[in-house]
Amino acid sequence: MGYLIFILPALLLSIYAQFKVKSTFNKYSSVRSMKGITGRDVAYNLLRNNGINNVNVEAIRGSLTDHYDPSAHVLRLSETVYDNDSIAAIGVAAHEVGHAIQHQQGYKPMEIRQKIVPVTNFASTASFPILLIGLIFASTDLIMVGILLFSAVVLFHLVTLPVEFNASNRAVLQLSQIGLISNQEVPMVKKVLGAAALTYVAAALSAIANLLYYLAIFAGSSDN
Repeated sequence: MGYLIFILPALLLSIYAQFKVKSTFNKYSSVRSMKGITGRDVAYNLLRNNGINNVNVEAIRGSLTDHYDPSAHVLRLSETVYDNDSIAAIGVAAHEVGHAIQHQQGYKPMEIRQKIVPVTNFASTASFPILLIGLIFASTDLIMVGILLFSAVVLFHLVTLPVEFNASNRAVLQLSQIGLISNQEVPMVKKVLGAAALTYVAAALSAIANLLYYLAIFAGSSDN
């Protein structure tokens, strides 16, 4: 019951965010862009417009699996975006180009996120087992180690927020500046990207809630 008190608000937001992003994406996947330009074409147009010639655009299987890989200089667009000319597709493609522009310009939050990825990957795997062992053996030292490791996960989620919001802002601005979307289409693109942003907010709140719960456990164990 104690855990639910900490996690329930974030859990409810997460459920709502997943529903919102899918429903919004589905809605605007059926709205064809006025220019009739595909996600792939949007990506290449925006990349070239920003002088980025070393990033390839590839198709990847799945839905909403779109991402930019800074280590490989590859922008991967899902099947529902790559050859699709919907408002949802061009919004998502432009968002991923936003990450490529961040990479090119040395956007600090993105650089920080990339540097802490290895630590975060280890921490996300190791933190809970260490916490559990600490609880089993009533070791406050191990519990604190687990908390410190999980703090790296929280930091990653917090740094992700400005990275994602900034990429979305860049996407709308870029699409408008070079005339790939009309003034009437701007609010629709913003709705698609706004719904996607909710998932990152929910993930950050969930991580924070878990960290607070672990800190409460530590406080309780220290009092014993």
